[in-house]
Amino acid sequence: MELLFWICVVWVLYAFVGYPLGVFLLARFVRREVARADTTPTVTVVIAAFNEVRHIVATVANKLEQDYPADRLNVVVVSDESDDGTDEAVRQLGDSRVRVIRQTPRQGKTAGLNLAMPTIDSEIVVFSDANSLYAPDAIRRLVRNFADPEVGYVTGRMVYRSEDGSAVGEGCSTFMRFENWLRGEETKLGSVVGVDGGVDAVRRSLYDPMTPDQLPDFVLPLRVRAKGFRVVYEPQALLGEDALGESSAEFRMRVRVSLRALWTLFELRSLLNPFRYGVFAWQLFSHKVLRYTAVMPLLALLPLSMVLAPEALIYQLAMGAQVLFYLAALMGALTRSPGHLLGMPWYFVLLNVASGQAFWKFLRGHKQVIWQPRVGA
Repeated sequence: MELLFWICVVWVLYAFVGYPLGVFLLARFVRREVARADTTPTVTVVIAAFNEVRHIVATVANKLEQDYPADRLNVVVVSDESDDGTDEAVRQLGDSRVRVIRQTPRQGKTAGLNLAMPTIDSEIVVFSDANSLYAPDAIRRLVRNFADPEVGYVTGRMVYRSEDGSAVGEGCSTFMRFENWLRGEETKLGSVVGVDGGVDAVRRSLYDPMTPDQLPDFVLPLRVRAKGFRVVYEPQALLGEDALGESSAEFRMRVRVSLRALWTLFELRSLLNPFRYGVFAWQLFSHKVLRYTAVMPLLALLPLSMVLAPEALIYQLAMGAQVLFYLAALMGALTRSPGHLLGMPWYFVLLNVASGQAFWKFLRGHKQVIWQPRVGA
């Protein structure tokens, strides 16, 4: 019983504290710089959209107005059988640099990207969500990393805004600041193991078609790394996005993302071979595998602490700390504007419960291909 308790403690502490600390320390000694330079290869921005008429015009205009040579920048909107006027809204912009590709029947984002890519001949492809508004120089900042021939994929910096002060919004905002910091440290080692998907870029030559159930934001960068190229983080390529205020909406999104990521880890498990991929295999196992399965030791720790509490003070302290943490999470969920102090515990619980549900679905063989947009229709 005691051995199981300490295995759970080490698992949780390593996944959320030990690994980030290890990356930080290792990056002080093993440091791979990115040879960035101002360069302007041809770029196509691909935007997958399903019923996004409220956002699509502003999103496309935001890309056309980027600080980038107009004759080297195009936009492709892949409409996944939208029926709310999304296609017409884009066409009414009347810009020759913008194309609409309609996918029928509806098959999801990944199939839409597969449909669009054979029609694109630019050197670099940028992936944007239908509601993603970039900083004016975001594309230029992304592209400058490709001056380094070892770089195959670049992810920018997503900053979540929490205007309503909700527990989910505050927690998500704090979590993303931590993830962005970690990606910066991982880049110093060579490659990051996770990207955002709303402000990403890849060399066109490195894109391979994916199956409709695969998560492009996770599969594509891992495939790029498997081909021997780096996946790096560009902190000055900014995307600001409103965090979801509803726990239920954030939970559904996290279950979907976690489920598809688990299938990706299973399908690309060869990347976990340290004899072939070295430090990156350690990063992938620590940052993703242990994180997505951390719900198991978390669920076991509290009952184990209760059973062992009569044995020693350390177990009583462990039980008390967990009870206080979960009470703080509950208060964060029930308080309208809890701030970071209570918002983060609640978001931590939400993330891990969502990962747990996704893991259960994964074990049952469930896959998800299409879904409603992250921001309601």
